[in-house]
Amino acid sequence: MTWTFSSDFAAFVVAAGPAVAARPVENTSLLTVMDALERRGPTAYGPRTPFFGWWTGAGGRVSGALLCTPPHPMLLGVVPAAAVEALGAALTVRSLPGTVDEVNVRRPDAALLAGTWETPSRLAMESRLYRLAGLRTPNPVPEGRPRVATEADLPLLKDWIDTFKRAAGEPGTASEAALRHRISYGGMLLWEHAGAPVSMAGFFRPIASVSRVGPVYTTPERRGRGYAAGVTHAVSEAAYAAGATEVLLFTDLSNPTSNGVYRRLGYTPVEDRVVLGATA
Repeated sequence: MTWTFSSDFAAFVVAAGPAVAARPVENTSLLTVMDALERRGPTAYGPRTPFFGWWTGAGGRVSGALLCTPPHPMLLGVVPAAAVEALGAALTVRSLPGTVDEVNVRRPDAALLAGTWETPSRLAMESRLYRLAGLRTPNPVPEGRPRVATEADLPLLKDWIDTFKRAAGEPGTASEAALRHRISYGGMLLWEHAGAPVSMAGFFRPIASVSRVGPVYTTPERRGRGYAAGVTHAVSEAAYAAGATEVLLFTDLSNPTSNGVYRRLGYTPVEDRVVLGATA
């Protein structure tokens, strides 16, 4: 049983693709990153070279995977406990292809991974994955209406996403190529009131009939008026219309307001993930 690490994306897809696709809900982030790399190439998330890994268990069967698109945290999918322990050892001795400062893992795996490190871990972020069990109309319905974003909205979308990323402490800036791709399939929606955009939400193109909503953003001066609920309801419907049978989203657990909004719309918890600081 062992990890294989590589910067060869094609080899990764062949080796690990079936295992990742077998758990499309829990592996939603891996699948969307893989889709972006396939569509836009290795620089989809920045100029640094991505790297990949897959876990081969007993009998030579690949049963889990990870990837890293610097400067973003390494992303670990669904893997057996033995794989988590082995990954912790690899991080400790710096045997991976690149320097890893943070790791995004499922909460049960976080404790297991941290226990393998020689120095204390640092909890950088906690998030919760939700699945839409049954879409409910916002109550009360906010003023305004949704509309699909167009190329003319690109500067506004980029500005809002950059602001969202800074507030969330996420690295990098909005990719125009990624936004143009989303606009091409109707994957960005705006909520308008009195003729002006006040909130936005996007959804990823369905993969294995699973789509994920995000980001959702309302300008600070317009919060508390239900616009986020309105645009999230609209974008959830749009994801279903695009072919998804499962609609997901992630929330920051430090934001109880957004978690409450999504629950009232019919989203139910699936699992928690955390971002751990790796050993120095």
